[in-house]
Amino acid sequence: MFNLANILTGLNMLSGFISIVLALAGRIDIAPLFILLGAILDFFDGFVARKLGVSAPIGKQLDSLADVVTFGIAPGVLTMVMIVLGVDWSSLIPLEGATKTYQNDLTYYVYFQISAWFQALFYNVPNNFDASIKFLPFVAMIIPFLSMFRLAKFNVDERQTDRFHGVPTPLNTIFFTFFPLYFYLNIHSWAHQGKFIHFLFDCYSIAAIAVLMSLLMITDIPLLALKFKNFSWKENQFRYLLVGKSLIIILIFQLWAIPIIVILYLILSLIDNLSSKKNEIQS
Repeated sequence: MFNLANILTGLNMLSGFISIVLALAGRIDIAPLFILLGAILDFFDGFVARKLGVSAPIGKQLDSLADVVTFGIAPGVLTMVMIVLGVDWSSLIPLEGATKTYQNDLTYYVYFQISAWFQALFYNVPNNFDASIKFLPFVAMIIPFLSMFRLAKFNVDERQTDRFHGVPTPLNTIFFTFFPLYFYLNIHSWAHQGKFIHFLFDCYSIAAIAVLMSLLMITDIPLLALKFKNFSWKENQFRYLLVGKSLIIILIFQLWAIPIIVILYLILSLIDNLSSKKNEIQS
C-alpha cells in the first residue's frame, strides 16, 4: 500500500490541504502554487505506478480521494476567498479624501477582508459584509461539490479513454488559480486596472463563473484528451493545434494564458466534435 506511487498521491492531497490553510490565512500569493504542485504530483503518481508496475485498485481510489481535496476543496476555498475580496474594492481604489489603503501589504489586506467576513458571518459585526451578501462566498462550494461527482464519474465511465466527458477537475482547478495570481501581481495598480478587470473580479462575476465552470465538469460533452494513440496529423490535428497554440499563447500572454488556453481547449473540442459527427454522417 505504501509504495512510491501512493506516497506521491498522498503528497498531492497534502499539497491541497496546505493550499486551503494558506488561502484562509490570506496567503493567496502562495496557495495557488501548492495546487499547481499537487497537479504535478497527480501526473507523476500515475506515471510512477505504470513504470514500477504497481498499479492497483487501491491506487485509483487513493488518487480520487486526493483529487477531491486538491482539485475540489482547495480551489473551492480559494474561489471563496476571491469572492470575499470582490465584495469591496474601496480600499484598493481610494476615493477622494481616503486616508487609508492596503496597497503596500497584500497579505494583510486579504487577511483583513477574510476576518471582516468571518465577523459579519458568525458574530453579526456590522461591516461591509453586514447584509445578505455575506452568504455569497458559499456559492464557491459548488466547485468541490460537483468535482466530487466529476471524479466519481471518471472512475466508472469507460468511454473516457481518448476523450473526456466534461471538463477535467485539474483543468478546472488551474483555471481558478488565475484569479488570485492576477490579483496578487496587480494589487499595487488596482486603481488603474480597466473596467473589464473590475467587472471580472467583482464578487458576482466570480460566483457566476464558479457555477458555469462547475457545471461544465458534469456535462456529457466530449472534450479533447491529450492521449495520442498514434502521431498521425489526421487523427490528432486538434490535439496538435491545442499544444502548438498553447505554447505560443503562454509566450505572448503569460498569466492570461491560463483562461485563454482553457477557452481555446473548449472551442477546439467543440469543433472536433462537430467535425467527427460530420465525418460519421458522410461515411
